[in-house]
Amino acid sequence: GDDTNVRISSSYAPMGAGVVVDGGYLVSGSWNWSSGCDHATWAFLGGPVIKDGRPVDFGSFLIPRSEYRIDDVWHVVGLRGTGSNTVIVKDVFVPRHRFLSYKAMNDGTAGGYQTNTAPVYKMPWGTMHPTTISAPIVGMAYGAYDAHVEHQGKRVRAAFAGEKAKDDPFAKVRIAEAASDIDAAWRQLSGNVADEYALLSAGKEIPFELRARARRDQVRATGRAIASVDRLFEASGATALANDAPVQRFWRDAHAGRVHAANDPERAYVIFGNHEFGLPPGDTMV
Repeated sequence: GDDTNVRISSSYAPMGAGVVVDGGYLVSGSWNWSSGCDHATWAFLGGPVIKDGRPVDFGSFLIPRSEYRIDDVWHVVGLRGTGSNTVIVKDVFVPRHRFLSYKAMNDGTAGGYQTNTAPVYKMPWGTMHPTTISAPIVGMAYGAYDAHVEHQGKRVRAAFAGEKAKDDPFAKVRIAEAASDIDAAWRQLSGNVADEYALLSAGKEIPFELRARARRDQVRATGRAIASVDRLFEASGATALANDAPVQRFWRDAHAGRVHAANDPERAYVIFGNHEFGLPPGDTMV
């Protein structure tokens, strides 16, 4: 359309479907976890395509705000600011041109590839989607680290005869360990994306080995980041429990982000292990 600044929320949890009808699809369902939906004017909603009672495809339906309602259900312990409410759709017609097949997207035959030719549009979904889930968690870990170091620099430990926390050698060990793990998480996460982008920019294909490595390192980055936040939170003292303490907010938000399906480490590690043994990946998110 004409509005290049349009806001679009999304939910790819397949809790609805589109039935094939003349000229498009009749879509109904309830899609949870649509972050930012209250501020969006459109929604991408993922689900199966049903024809003659059977699923024949899977993809995203693009639906305007006037044709769905939002249930205010996002009352949670972490990531409160995402506003990931539920989008409800009932018998909405979606024309064929507002549907994107995941198969066409993955094999490079989607129409957008002819219009958008820059390398970034060729980046594999199985790398980019999980990476965008993990990157904020690594950012939270950096935020928790900065807040912890600032707090420890001023803290006087009543339980240790008024010792300044910054004079405690064990406090220095903890921040060094956390800093190393957070940096490792970011270097692997961003490094794999950069490697894939460089190949595409040179007109080359991305080997499956690199895609499997990117998924492996993506979940590992999440794990490293959260472990670092835990280490810092546990060493922050009782003041970190206050509702206005930054460290506890980073701790809650990081753990809330971890529960996303893209951060399931076992599934990602199995993809990598299967490839190492010459077996099929066994998962589509790669």
